[in-house]
Amino acid sequence: MKYNLNIREEELKNKVAKYYFWIYDNTKIIGNVDFCVSMHKNESLEQESLIWAEAKKGKSDIHKSFVQLILTIGKARTFDNYLPPAMLGAFDAEKIAFISYNDIHDIFYINDFNWNVTPSNHKTKEFQLIYEKVKNILEKITLIFFYEKDDKILKKFIKTNFVVGNFGITKVQIDKNNFMVIYNKWLETVKPTIAVNWEIANKNGIIDGDFYLADLLSYENKTIKEKLFVLLKKNRYELDRRIDKFGMFNTRTASFIDNQKAHQEFWNKYERPPKESYWDYIVERRDLLVPQDIRERKGSFFTPQIWVELSQKYLTEVLGEDWQDEYYIWDCAAGTGNLLAGLTNKYNIWASTLDKQDVDVMKDRIKNGANLLEKHVFQFDFLNDNFSKLPQALQKIINDPKKRKKLIIYINPPYAEATTARTVTRTGRNKSGVTKNYKLNEYFNAKIGNASNEIFALFMAQVYDKIPNSKLALFSTLKFIQGSNFKKFKEYFLAKFMKGFVIPANTFDNVKGHFPIGFTIWNLSVKNNIKNINCNVFDKNENKIGKKRFYGNLPKSINKWIKNFDDKILDAIAYMGNPSPDFQHNSQLYISMRKGIEHFNFWNFNTDNIFNGCVYFAVRNCIKATWINDRDQFLTPKKKWEKDINFQNDCLTFTLFHGQNRFTSENNTNHWIPFTESEVNSQEKFESNFMVKFIQGKLKANGNGDLLGKKILRTESLEFSSASKAVFKAGLTLWKYYHAQKNCNVNASLYDIRAYFQGRNKNGRMNNKSKDKKYMNLITNLRGYLKVLAKKIEPKIYEYGFLKS
Repeated sequence: MKYNLNIREEELKNKVAKYYFWIYDNTKIIGNVDFCVSMHKNESLEQESLIWAEAKKGKSDIHKSFVQLILTIGKARTFDNYLPPAMLGAFDAEKIAFISYNDIHDIFYINDFNWNVTPSNHKTKEFQLIYEKVKNILEKITLIFFYEKDDKILKKFIKTNFVVGNFGITKVQIDKNNFMVIYNKWLETVKPTIAVNWEIANKNGIIDGDFYLADLLSYENKTIKEKLFVLLKKNRYELDRRIDKFGMFNTRTASFIDNQKAHQEFWNKYERPPKESYWDYIVERRDLLVPQDIRERKGSFFTPQIWVELSQKYLTEVLGEDWQDEYYIWDCAAGTGNLLAGLTNKYNIWASTLDKQDVDVMKDRIKNGANLLEKHVFQFDFLNDNFSKLPQALQKIINDPKKRKKLIIYINPPYAEATTARTVTRTGRNKSGVTKNYKLNEYFNAKIGNASNEIFALFMAQVYDKIPNSKLALFSTLKFIQGSNFKKFKEYFLAKFMKGFVIPANTFDNVKGHFPIGFTIWNLSVKNNIKNINCNVFDKNENKIGKKRFYGNLPKSINKWIKNFDDKILDAIAYMGNPSPDFQHNSQLYISMRKGIEHFNFWNFNTDNIFNGCVYFAVRNCIKATWINDRDQFLTPKKKWEKDINFQNDCLTFTLFHGQNRFTSENNTNHWIPFTESEVNSQEKFESNFMVKFIQGKLKANGNGDLLGKKILRTESLEFSSASKAVFKAGLTLWKYYHAQKNCNVNASLYDIRAYFQGRNKNGRMNNKSKDKKYMNLITNLRGYLKVLAKKIEPKIYEYGFLKS
């Protein structure tokens, strides 16, 4: 809620009462108090008021408003005539504040004080005296809510606290479900008041989330978990505590630029610390507090516990029940160590991470029962540091060929891909220069090519190079199997696939894409080419829903095949985008009369290559993209499909009536109308009957040919399957309904018809639905028959090799 700062005080009181206190009685007049909230008479026999409040128009000094309210109550000795409320309040057109009556009631009994002054006169010595007496109390206990940004939490506060018999203030409880919501509010309110240059701090691995944890896990402004990287010490933060070269304890501090005012006001609303049962979870989930760009670069992505447990089950199945006693385990991208939760033999486990803060979190977790050894937890930059920095015990294992075969590198490594022009992160955002900060990028570029732009690929290559013949168990995308940029990587990385599973990527925090993340186990001592791997598939609830084969050795892509028929000399009747040949890019595949701005080829539809283009379009759009097939590659087909005329005609039908055919007749001649004027009851003659003549075999130039003989004049009409005929019939009904409209465009394409009925929003995008019920029934019917046709085409796509099953 937002109020005009210029409204009068009485109007403001009415609006606040109606919006926030509508279920209570706001009509009582209690002495000279501006605003009173009570329970309705039949709900309260003893407590007459829930709050007494001072109101001010515009913006005001809340603390001075409280002083005025105290003087108003004290002057009239209102508490002698009415039972005091649980709370006192003060509000203006911007905000409202609350304090507990019990926290200041002693002020009414001070000796030798002249209460007989005008409360609204802020210049009297009595006003100043009360102000000085209560100022420190008010700064510590006042709960301030801004109407606009705190609307929801304010309503919740009122609902919780405005209860008969409640003589204190119940603050917002913090738990594992809301600590991130509170963090986002803390970023807006408290962070700007901390005397830190955050840009420089972030470059040095210091993040605001550690300051938030110091605040959150504190009591009376003192952090109660001493192992945290940042500690709150009353009115300042301490961090980077260490023994210097002189043997003296040294630390860095950060103070507040506003004398801790915003900090105090913010935390007054919340109960600190949270219940102790939440402490370990909140600390363990420090990864959620890492800024997004740093998370993507450093790989601070928390592995969900269900997948941690499943991965360890798979390791047991592959390596035997006693694997934790027979093997050594090193998580070299450990973060806060959650991937190691559930492992039992702490003497065989090592955990390293890039950030000291994460090391501190892991050591704090050890203190609280995590099954790790402090000496086995250390800070280490796996892609930059020399292995001589590793703990001696771990070095001995790596340097011993026999022991090294018993070492498992068990990781969920960082994921970010740097393409030619940009970097695509797990969240789908783009940025440049991700892997250039790693020394190994240049070293491995010669060995694994463009795969060196991927951080997880650098981890894999580093393990393969520095820890040969070990075992590798990792969470990652399956790009190193399927990706077109990984050809050289697969020539370098030779290993035996042992077992694996795939899961939805969006079950990981802040991963919004719909693609598979795999957990795969590799024996690096067996040098096999990676041709394909077969993985079990689990849904988000850990239900096994099938198997999926991922291919590493594939024919040329469908884009290279369609390029053979891209004649740029003949006049185009439309253009078709050729985006990257996998499911995730199919949304970028469309037909239009203009080349788009995307950076891929726009294929030239002309009179000689209609079937080729329609086959390409249908093959890529018939099968729905899912998280499982998201990265599957469309391929150059086998020759067998060229003789299947029925298949070709089905693909033509599918292309004519599919929503991604966005050809519009606006400023263009529409050659794609699949009906005659008489069939649709057109009000005028069409500018072009090309498509009807093409279908009927009545073209006289080089346009009648089929796929095998484009120079041979075809005089027979195309024969369509029953599924295609059903689509044509549904399409005709839609066209006839459109042409019955008074202001129709006789040359309209399917895209034009949809735009006519559905309209566009303020951003120029076509709306999803129309208010015309008959149109909605017709278009739904057409789409239903198109889905049936797609199902008929689908098996041929696999049979002819456009996709691998």
